[in-house]
Amino acid sequence: MRLLSLQTPLTHPSLTIDTVTENQLLRVLQHEQYDYLIIHGGDGTIRRTLQSLQPLASIPPIILNPTGSFNVIAKRHHVAPLNTILQGLSEGKQPQFCIQKSYTLNNMLFLFSAGNMGDLQHIFLAETLRFGWLKKGMGKYIVALLFLLPFHLFMTPFMLMSKERFFIFTPLEGVIDHIGNLYGKVPSPLTIELQNTYNFLELDGDIVLLKDNRLHIKESRSIKIITKM
Repeated sequence: MRLLSLQTPLTHPSLTIDTVTENQLLRVLQHEQYDYLIIHGGDGTIRRTLQSLQPLASIPPIILNPTGSFNVIAKRHHVAPLNTILQGLSEGKQPQFCIQKSYTLNNMLFLFSAGNMGDLQHIFLAETLRFGWLKKGMGKYIVALLFLLPFHLFMTPFMLMSKERFFIFTPLEGVIDHIGNLYGKVPSPLTIELQNTYNFLELDGDIVLLKDNRLHIKESRSIKIITKM
C-alpha cells in the first residue's frame, strides 16, 4: 500500500508514505500509482488540489487532514481523525468511503459552494482581517459577519431575486432545491448570464476572478473520501 502526502511529511512504522509538493503532484500521479492521497488543509486547499488533478483519468481516494477554518467537507461527512485512519490502514482494516460530488463552473472546479452573493463579501472581508490574533481560527469570520450583518439583512432579499446574483451551497440539498437563485441542489447544466466580463466569485471559500460573463455550471466527476475505518 502506498500513500502520498501533499506538502506535509508524514511517517508511520507500518505504512509507506511519500511526500510531494503542490507543483510536483500532477506529474507524480501521472507516472506513479498510489492507493490514497492525503490532503492537509481546509476546503480551499481541497478544491485547488482537485482542480490541479483534472487532467488525470482517475484520482486516488482522498484522506483528509482538516486543518482549515471551516472544513465543511470533513464535517459534512464526519471524517475520522487522520491518525485513526492511518492506524486502521496499517492494521489491514477496510475503510468506509463517502462520495463527494464535484462541479465545474466554466473551467473552474468546486465541491459544494459557489456564488457572488453575501458569502463573497463575507469571505473577502474575513480575508482582509487575516492578521494578528485573527490570523488563525474562526474569529475573523465572526467579526466579518458582525460587520456585514446589516448589509446581509437588507440586501439578501434583493440578491435572491437578481438574475446576476447566485449562490450554490450543496449541504442544503435535501432541504431546499432552490429559493430564487439560492441553490441547494445544482441543476446540471445551469447557465447564468452576468453583466460584466470580469467577475469575482466565491468557490469553496476561495475568491477567484472569472474573465467571462456567461457561466456554465455542470456536474463533474465524483471524489471518494475515506470517512472512517
